[in-house]
Amino acid sequence: MTRAVPPSSPRPLVSHTHGHATYRFFHGDCVEVLAACAPASYDVVVTSPPYNLGIAYRSYDDRVPRDRFLAWTGEWLAAVRRVLHPEGSLFLNVGAKPSDPWVPYDIAQQARAHFVLQNTLHWVKSIAIDGDDAGARAGIAGTLAVGHYKPINSPRFVNDCHEFIFHFTPTGATPLDRLAVGVPYQDASNVTRWKNASSGRRCRGNTWFLPYETIQQRDRDRPHPATFPARLPEYCLRLHGLDRVRRVLDPFTGLGSTAVACTALGLSCDGIEIDRTYLAEAAARVEAQLGERS
Repeated sequence: MTRAVPPSSPRPLVSHTHGHATYRFFHGDCVEVLAACAPASYDVVVTSPPYNLGIAYRSYDDRVPRDRFLAWTGEWLAAVRRVLHPEGSLFLNVGAKPSDPWVPYDIAQQARAHFVLQNTLHWVKSIAIDGDDAGARAGIAGTLAVGHYKPINSPRFVNDCHEFIFHFTPTGATPLDRLAVGVPYQDASNVTRWKNASSGRRCRGNTWFLPYETIQQRDRDRPHPATFPARLPEYCLRLHGLDRVRRVLDPFTGLGSTAVACTALGLSCDGIEIDRTYLAEAAARVEAQLGERS
């Protein structure tokens, strides 16, 4: 169902509505689109921008001089800060490559002029757990290796199995719903010693194991060179606190994983994408998810 957009808002290329939630997709440069948005109009931003690592995007040059890339990064971060609620959250997913490991830190430094780094989360894509380390209750015999990773054929570097999720906020004082993505205590015998343990769950912490879903054909199932699974933005949104979310933003929407997560949670979401093909795929994914929930 197409939803009417107020005249003062930027005009989306595609718009859907489901119940009280709306999903709008804007084609264009995020800095330009956000300039037309009202201040403090978003509660949470979950996004993964280009890292300038030479990834083969369709409509974006991911190989530009580092100083120019970082200046542009500062521009879009300033634009996001203007439209973020004073108690909002920006969850910024950034990766690197072994031969250029400073990229996430350089990007984080650009955010320092506009945000406070409240939490640093680690998205673990693949992990190996030795049975002895897991403990007898886990029932693991030998070593359990789970998740997906891209092998690195180099005598200098180990396989890269994680990315950063920087949690930026305007003041560093944004309250969180820490148990919304909590985990059960492995040994419940001592929970009475902790005053906040009555729920039987604890904070998950800053390491999140979120593997990709297995795909059969890359061009068909994941036609974008740099995506994250929808569970990642879902965890981010739950951690922020769903009861304080009116509208979510992804200024680099790609295939729309943030918007897909919002459909599962019943949250409104705006996505901005410079490539029409990716944007159309994102809108189609959301439409398909809404169809399944109708």
